[in-house]
Parts: sequence; C-alpha cells; structure tokens
Amino acid sequence: MPFLSNITSPTFLLTGVPGLEVFHIWISIPYCCLCAVAILGNAMIMYVVITEQSLHEPMYYFLSMLSATDLGITVSSLPTTIGVLWFNARKISLDGCIIQLFFLHGFTLMESSVLLAMAFDRFVAICKPLRYATILTNSRIAKAGLGIFVRMLVNLMPLLLLLKRLSFCGTNILSHSYCYHPDVIKQSCTSTKINSIVGLLALIMTSGIDIPCIVLSYVLIFKSILSIASHDERHKAFSTCISHIGAVAIFYIPWIILALVHRFGHNFPPYIHVLLSNLHFLFPPVLNPIIYSVKTKQIYRVILKLFQTKGSRLQPW
Repeated sequence: MPFLSNITSPTFLLTGVPGLEVFHIWISIPYCCLCAVAILGNAMIMYVVITEQSLHEPMYYFLSMLSATDLGITVSSLPTTIGVLWFNARKISLDGCIIQLFFLHGFTLMESSVLLAMAFDRFVAICKPLRYATILTNSRIAKAGLGIFVRMLVNLMPLLLLLKRLSFCGTNILSHSYCYHPDVIKQSCTSTKINSIVGLLALIMTSGIDIPCIVLSYVLIFKSILSIASHDERHKAFSTCISHIGAVAIFYIPWIILALVHRFGHNFPPYIHVLLSNLHFLFPPVLNPIIYSVKTKQIYRVILKLFQTKGSRLQPW
C-alpha cells in the first residue's frame, strides 16, 4: 500500500552493468583506475593553484573551482559503484538516495555554473583586457563562488524535497550504480508530474541559461579575435580558450544526451543508459585535469617543477 511504503522507508536496488554481472570485478579495474586519475588529477590542480603564488589569478581560481566540482562528482558516485562492483551491495534507502542525489547533482549543477563563469572570464580577458583586473577582483570572484553555491541550492532542494512525497511500491530497481533523479522518480507508483515539471524547470534554469550564455560569450570572443590584425596574436588569444571549449564539450554533450535518453529513450538497451551515465559523470573529472595540464603552459610548468623538486629530494646523497 502506498501509505505503508512511505512508513517503512522504501529501498532501491542499484544496478551495475546489465548482462555483465559476472565480469563486475574486471570492470571495476578500469573504473578504479579512471577514478584514481580523476581524484589525483583534480587534487593536484587545486593544490598547485592554492600553493603557487603566480597562479593567484581569476582564471586559475575558476579552474580550482572546476577541479573541486569534478572531485565532488567522482567521490559522490564512487562508494555505491564500488559497493555494487566488488560486493554486490545493491540496496540503498530513500534517504541514502536523497543524500547521494544532493551531492552528485549538486556538484553537477555547480560545474555548469563554473563553466559559465570561466566563459565570462575568457570574454573579459580577450574583449576587455584593459579592464580585466578591475572587473574580476578577488571579492567578486568570492561572491561568484557563493552565488554558484546558492544557485545550486535553489534549483536542487525543491527536487529533493518533492521526492519525500512520492510513494514507492514493489521492487525499485534503478538503472545505475548510483541514484540519478530521473531514474528514481520513474520507480514511483504515484503521479510524478510535479517532480518532472520541477526537474525540467531546474534543467532550464541551469543548462538552459548557461549554454546560450557560453555560446554568446564565444561568439563575441571569436568576433574580437578575428578583428586582431596579427596572426600570431589571434592564435595566442584563441589558444587560451581551447581548454575551456574542451571542458564545455565533454561536460554538456553527455549531460544533454543522457537527459534526453532518460526522458525519451525508454526502448533503448540498458547498457546505453549505463554507458552515457559513465560518460557524463566520469569523463569530465578524468579529462579536465589532463586537458588543462597539457594545454595551459603555466599549469604545466608548475606541475613539472613540482615533480622535479620532489624527484631531486628522493635522490640519494
């Protein structure tokens, strides 16, 4: 009975890779390697930005925010995924699901906002270079960080609170090894119309605003770059945007595809959902530190200097 299911606190069953359950241990090896790369890479980016005085600039402050959100996304999905792959620990309560949703979706929403802030940073740096230092002051960057967090709470908390009003009946089998909001509400045996509407509004208020604003920023950036007479200066200006464009692509493309598949791809094979969810939640944290370490000379030099210093300390006398 619906009322009874809410009293007894419904449980959900997480899913690994459908059809490949006997290979979960082997699948966990590349998964753990990618998670280790994501955690170490993003932690290193944050460390070098905090400790290196030459990197105390707006661009690198936003980069450290990006690394913090990527780190949060990885850590949020790691415990339940490892539990499923290693121990077949599939059960999770509704409250446990809501806690994981808060962190997983919260860091995802904040990453979208950080990418928008980074696009604005590149716009000011290229289109208004003489006013860069006066526009992007430390206090405004701190306020932007606070605004990103508050924006996440405003968009996410209604979604999570509305989950508590739903009733769940029977066996609630989720499509992933972690809780994902569209996946959870599909298990309800009562109407989820309000949840779907609020979820769609949250998507519009985040990526629906962020993506057009990022595109507009780059239209203005490219227009400004093309007006530069020198080919070398155009190349230098454009190269400062490459890393951010890559970060935007690997974050938004899988997210949009995953959202569309969950809403309209009900007839898709289960492994398609698993593949897309892993692309969305794992690839940006893995690839962003690599992209920024390779393409951003200042970051690359600091990391190289860090390893050279540690290597010299390990050498015997």
